[in-house]
Amino acid sequence: MKIFLTLLTVCVMIFAAGCNTEPAKKVGLIRHMNMTEEAFDKLSEQADNVNPQHEKVRHIFFNSMTEMTAALQSGQIDELATYEVVGRYLAAQNPNFDLLPHDPKIADAFCCAMREQDAALKKEFNDAMDAIIADGTLSKLVKVYILDAFHTAPTEIVDLPTFYSDEFDEDYAPTIKIGVTGDLPPLDYVRADGQAAGFNTALLAEISNRMKRNFQIIPIDGGARSVALTSKLVDVIFWVIVPTYDEFPIDIDKPAGIILTDPYFTDEIVHVKLKQ
Repeated sequence: MKIFLTLLTVCVMIFAAGCNTEPAKKVGLIRHMNMTEEAFDKLSEQADNVNPQHEKVRHIFFNSMTEMTAALQSGQIDELATYEVVGRYLAAQNPNFDLLPHDPKIADAFCCAMREQDAALKKEFNDAMDAIIADGTLSKLVKVYILDAFHTAPTEIVDLPTFYSDEFDEDYAPTIKIGVTGDLPPLDYVRADGQAAGFNTALLAEISNRMKRNFQIIPIDGGARSVALTSKLVDVIFWVIVPTYDEFPIDIDKPAGIILTDPYFTDEIVHVKLKQ
């Protein structure tokens, strides 16, 4: 009888523990290029070990912001992770969205990516960006397109400069194809009519002016951005530099064969959820 009672007590304890197990919170992310959802979950768990009270999270990758916000609204995910400026834009567009700070605070740096063999192009971009920073143009763009932007209004189209494109002309300027996903409005943004706009497009116009190169913007899917680059569909694409932590490897999201420019903007990660 004592053995039976002991076994019964153990079973009750196991059952109670099972009932108290919280399901993992599902958090959406734009697809990482270098790892699976499962691998990212493991890395995140290692980082969370410093805080035993941290809730369990399951990460779900999406190919675009459109897919991810639809998943949030339908209840497929509990929250989505993005950047603060993007989160504020999404909340302004959708009154049902709420912003939550990420714990612990993490900030990524924005840059441009290109193929490894295009080191000369990377130098041109870096030189142009140095000039844009030095003369105060970058600060003005940040103020107009990010800090002071009225994100509920349509974003105006930014016209890119045009140079000679005839290869037989002595002033010929080659065309650089730039991939834009539209997944980080108002940074990397594509309007409903398919026209690129927002901060990154305004920045491209300034870089084009200083490089004296024609830029052609090509909309691409966020989940295919590295393939678009390595297959030469585009020459340049906007990227982020993930900071180095003890728990995360260097260049966690950078595939082999891709080089990155110097960063030009930094923003903290936030989570977006539906209001209760």
